[in-house]
Amino acid sequence: MPATAIDSAVFRDIFSTEAMRRVFSDENRIQKYLDFEAALARAQARLGIIPQNACDEILRHCGVAEFDLAKIKTQTERIGYPVLPVVQQLVALCRDGLGEWCHWGATTQDITDSATILQIREALALVEAEIAGISDALAALAKRHRDTPMAGRSNLQQAVPITFGYKMATMLAAFERQKQRLAELRARVLVFEFGGAAGTLASLGKDGLKVQAELAKELGLAQPEIAWHTVRDRIAEVGCFLGLATGLCGKIALDVKLMMQTEVEEVFEPFHEGRGSSSTMPQKRNPISAVYITALTSVVRQHVAALLDAMVEDHERATGPWEIEWIVLPEIFSLTAGALAQTRFVLEGLQVDEKRMRANLDITRGLIVSEAVMMGLGPHLGRQYAHDLVYDICRKVVATGRPLLDLLAEDQAIAKHMSREELAKLVDPANYLGVAGEMVDRVLALRKT
Repeated sequence: MPATAIDSAVFRDIFSTEAMRRVFSDENRIQKYLDFEAALARAQARLGIIPQNACDEILRHCGVAEFDLAKIKTQTERIGYPVLPVVQQLVALCRDGLGEWCHWGATTQDITDSATILQIREALALVEAEIAGISDALAALAKRHRDTPMAGRSNLQQAVPITFGYKMATMLAAFERQKQRLAELRARVLVFEFGGAAGTLASLGKDGLKVQAELAKELGLAQPEIAWHTVRDRIAEVGCFLGLATGLCGKIALDVKLMMQTEVEEVFEPFHEGRGSSSTMPQKRNPISAVYITALTSVVRQHVAALLDAMVEDHERATGPWEIEWIVLPEIFSLTAGALAQTRFVLEGLQVDEKRMRANLDITRGLIVSEAVMMGLGPHLGRQYAHDLVYDICRKVVATGRPLLDLLAEDQAIAKHMSREELAKLVDPANYLGVAGEMVDRVLALRKT
């Protein structure tokens, strides 16, 4: 009976995806063991290390459908590792004792780690597709809202005007960096393990590195420069990458939650009947995906810390830290898949209220552009005097509730240099967007190169 959110019949497609669960299923993991055994047999037969007829017989039985998973479970509980039970069944399935040639010169961790890398390769392809989808959605929002003015916020207070396209482009640039990181880490991470008992390949004598080289061709993975049984930076790097990816999703989710507040209402998650409703308050339209993303991001981050703990392993074969990876790596990938899918869903259907964004720019009665006024008056009054004067006028706006424009126009020191019409241009938030539009264009252009 499923007991976790990842496998729950109710929650599993909220907190993960079917495709990612399949990658880390028992069946796929065992198939990856068998893929390794088949690749090893082909490589060693080609080098004349094992007989070709043994290789052919081994290959005939490297499909998980032939294996008894219940028996593997029982034997794993007794032995401690699932590889040997798989190998034992493979040997038994082969005729005339030819199965005895399988697993030649390999050790349990060679198969386990290589299977994990094969799963990671498969899983990263799913992650890459979701990141691409998120990037596309962000690019569409950035382009569409390049010039849509809204309030930029600092310490949860209105700061200066920005555009919604600019806001989306900052996240787009980050996800484009994730694409770069993924491309870079593949070369370091997608490296199989084959070192034998203590990594020296002593069981194969002078043929060890030749087998490694042929095995690399068979698996489509890089050959290790040296064994990495207890040097786990490859696995940890993958975890850190996923922590970064989900952290970006968490940033988006937080901003969406804040912008959905009743007092703000600038964006909304995609809507369908009943989504985000309350059991007691009929008017509610709660954030849903953003809430899930927040939870997922937090758990992934904690699991990444566990992967970093798993790097501290003893000697040439470890006593415990390795098993941390067995527990948390599938969960990190599964939860990351959920966070990415929820983020993509939000962004692809995000509802943007441009009118409310404009209205919110006006709620401070012009204070959001006080910097623009100060800079505009600086050449006439001197920057420091202009700053102090505008500061005093801003306090009057707060005290009286009158618009900044009116108080500026009434000030005699200002009136000597600028008319009300000129001041009106200064206090229009749409006129104080800096180079936000150009920055959006730059991010979009870099994405195409």
